Amino acid sequence: MKTLNKIPTGKIERASNLLKAGAKVGVNYIKYYGNKITKDEEEAKKILNEDNAADIYDSLKELKGSALKVAQMLSMEKNIMPQAYVEKFSLSQFSVPPLSGALVKKTFRKYFGKNPEDIFDEFSPESVNAASIGQVHKAKKNGQELAVKIQYPGVQESISSDLKLVKPIAMKMFNIRKEGSESYFKEVEDKLYEETNYDLELSRSEQIAEECAHLENIKFPKYYPEFSCEKIITMDWLHGKHFSEFIKTKHPQKTLNKIGQTLWDFYMYQMHVLKQVHADPHPGNFLISEKGELMVIDFGCVKEIPSDFYEPYFELAKVENLMNQAFFEQKLYELEILKAEDSSEEKVFFSKLFHEMLELFTRPFNQEFFDFSDESFFQEIADLGQRYAKLSDLKNMNTNRGSRHFIYLNRTFFGLYNMMHDLRAEGIEINHFQKFMVENA
Repeated sequence: MKTLNKIPTGKIERASNLLKAGAKVGVNYIKYYGNKITKDEEEAKKILNEDNAADIYDSLKELKGSALKVAQMLSMEKNIMPQAYVEKFSLSQFSVPPLSGALVKKTFRKYFGKNPEDIFDEFSPESVNAASIGQVHKAKKNGQELAVKIQYPGVQESISSDLKLVKPIAMKMFNIRKEGSESYFKEVEDKLYEETNYDLELSRSEQIAEECAHLENIKFPKYYPEFSCEKIITMDWLHGKHFSEFIKTKHPQKTLNKIGQTLWDFYMYQMHVLKQVHADPHPGNFLISEKGELMVIDFGCVKEIPSDFYEPYFELAKVENLMNQAFFEQKLYELEILKAEDSSEEKVFFSKLFHEMLELFTRPFNQEFFDFSDESFFQEIADLGQRYAKLSDLKNMNTNRGSRHFIYLNRTFFGLYNMMHDLRAEGIEINHFQKFMVENA
């Protein structure tokens, strides 16, 4: 894979890059109309999606930063995006062009006043993993293998302008109205700024690793503040397979269930005990050891859950509360799903929609054990999304619904459910995490 000697950082330069991608998409549509003459509609549309996904991704991977991060987030929306986009955008999790060795050295000299080979006993000039915001190099110090994550230059400075570029696409894709959408985009912007603050990531990583160390079958790297700064994080190198590689090969069901239970306990403990959660559950952030241990290697995106959101959010996870109409509606107002200015039509429509959604998504919480290999459950999720996406009624309504806190909590659950499904985990004990609350008391 080629390396990058330069990343576009100026607003005009980054915008022109995306405009070039837009021009290529225009050409692809001309080809599409031609293909419709000689091919059936399904095949022509498949070629169009593949060509568009490739051209858009090729543009985003050169930009890196927030634009590529959005692609990564979209790759998790398996029930919304065409498969061609999911496959191509998922590459942003851990496979994009890395920075050149010269740029890496420049970053070290800027923050440490030394080249990396002057700090470590050994330092690999080639990146072993490049993603949307930073890349990882392997190093050694005093016999200890280390992973050194280096942030791309200009990423933080381009967040606001990048979001302005991708905002129209996101609004169209998710039917977001301009009026009242500011809090949603501010939430995403704030989170992206946090992800580029490696000092914050280091402190959160150490805190969550320490507070979750007593959970079963899970490992965290040790972090090294003396070799870290606002743009560089150094941690132990952990040996294992990336989650996405692990699930491609056959494993005993017992092993899959064990990993699934670990992953579920880790997330439930964070949500219900720590009131903050690793909000980026995609395969690139997890490794699986030879012993079947879950290893968490990135805490860049952490969502703190305020109590005034946590309480109504999880109260609606209880089936008895969903069945209590008056209580249900009260919580919808608290969560900003229903609004005082809603028409009676909007009130009825969104009450029905969210009742149906919550009944489905919270189904695991109302069982002692749950089978995440159940295809019918995930088909119901896909069907529900498709059904409501096609409703013409939605186009005439104010569809900006819910507190800004939903964005990353829902993203977390979507990612968690997808990973549990990828594992085909069976017999997961939903409240098993409570065992660790008692032990840690």
